[in-house]
Amino acid sequence: MYENENNLIVVGTTSMRTVESLYYLGKKILLQPDIQPEELVVFQWEPYGEENPVSPKLALKSIIDYLIRNNADQLLAFTQVMIVPGYTFHYPQALITNFHQPQSTLLLLIASGIGKYWRDVYDYALQNDYRFLSYGDSSLLWLTANQAI
Repeated sequence: MYENENNLIVVGTTSMRTVESLYYLGKKILLQPDIQPEELVVFQWEPYGEENPVSPKLALKSIIDYLIRNNADQLLAFTQVMIVPGYTFHYPQALITNFHQPQSTLLLLIASGIGKYWRDVYDYALQNDYRFLSYGDSSLLWLTANQAI
């Protein structure tokens, strides 16, 4: 990810939340280099009203440096991040995902990535008998709304 910025397609909404959480974890590490592992948490609404943004690449670099300093080969953290319209994406350019049920938080994630076009995508899927939910059809969605990159 660090070497190939602007070239990331995420598969699944859980992966999207994980990848995007790296930005906030990296920012925490950057601002608190001696942060304790139990403090590596991204809270649900943390991204909204963010102050002092850093570059996405710098956030990743701070994670790499943290791992080296702590002689670790993995980052263990916790995320509750909720991606809703108004969210600013930091890493992925696209998302491959299935079609989610109406009024779900996952549909909010889709709307945050493709803006008002989410309704067109879902209307098309409904009109063409696409299957929804976990074992249904999927789509490749290019993120057009709120890119930090």
